[in-house]
Amino acid sequence: MTTQAYEYETQRLDHLGIVAGICQRINLIKLIDGSLPSPMERKVSCGQATQAMVLNALGLTGRALYLMPEYMENKPVDLLIGAG
Repeated sequence: MTTQAYEYETQRLDHLGIVAGICQRINLIKLIDGSLPSPMERKVSCGQATQAMVLNALGLTGRALYLMPEYMENKPVDLLIGAG
């Protein structure tokens, strides 16, 4: 009998999971990306950036947008916003 070791990692969602779920339900990213041209050289679409700003604004932190990388540092961005 062999024992398998599993490695787990946790990340804080807080209330942002609910907000991200609502954004997904209303297709926020697709609505915005469908309304704006999207140059190929972008790493993040306008819709993803908008959803990130919504999450930041509802994050109850009062942080300025230039601090967004620090705010999202310990968040599961791929789950909240999507790959990009």
